[in-house]
Amino acid sequence: MIQAVVLFSSGIDSTTALYWALDHFGAIQALTFDYGQRHVVEILHAERIARHLKIPQTIIRADLKQIGGSSLTDPAVPVPDYEHIAHAAGIPPTTYVPFRNGIFLSLAAAWAEVNNCSEIVCGFNVIDSPEYPDTRKSFVTAMQKAINIGSKASFDQKKFTIHIPFIDMKKSEIIEAGLALGADYSYSISCYAGQEIPCGECSSCQLRQKAWEKIGIQDPLHVRLMREGKL
Repeated sequence: MIQAVVLFSSGIDSTTALYWALDHFGAIQALTFDYGQRHVVEILHAERIARHLKIPQTIIRADLKQIGGSSLTDPAVPVPDYEHIAHAAGIPPTTYVPFRNGIFLSLAAAWAEVNNCSEIVCGFNVIDSPEYPDTRKSFVTAMQKAINIGSKASFDQKKFTIHIPFIDMKKSEIIEAGLALGADYSYSISCYAGQEIPCGECSSCQLRQKAWEKIGIQDPLHVRLMREGKL
């Protein structure tokens, strides 16, 4: 019986969440979303990681390109570099996909309801990305309440719980937590540009690079790419 479902993209945060869930629940299911993202390569790596860990995985398709409004789903909108985002504080960056996490949590809850699973694990955090409105603790609390009211859980004593263990942690702290759990980040993809080889310029690449520098360890993804002659 699946005890928990994990929103898993193969990024640093969701990879750590996967290992955290394994440590806390044992029997887990990975849910990966194919939402028309520019960096579709993350799905291939999510599949590889799930296979390696022998974790069952479901890929749910929800084409958010039809909605647009984000540089991650609209190829006409360029991915901003880190400095551009840093100077645009107070508004969501173009890498924000409208209500993406709300959509993901809704689909995860629907899957979990059918599969009699009440625990949903997410790698959301707000310290390094405070301008994303759908990663905030208040948002997750509201979504959990809405899911419990608007699902079969409203008739049952067994309620849904959305776990956000890294919500108040910096990227470097999340990585350290993952390393303590034995997490392998060599196939974890963060870059928004759409390739396995990091662009090094987008906000996701920059935050990842700064985190590994703070820890004082070379990024395992870079180590693997260099070993394979790709970098």
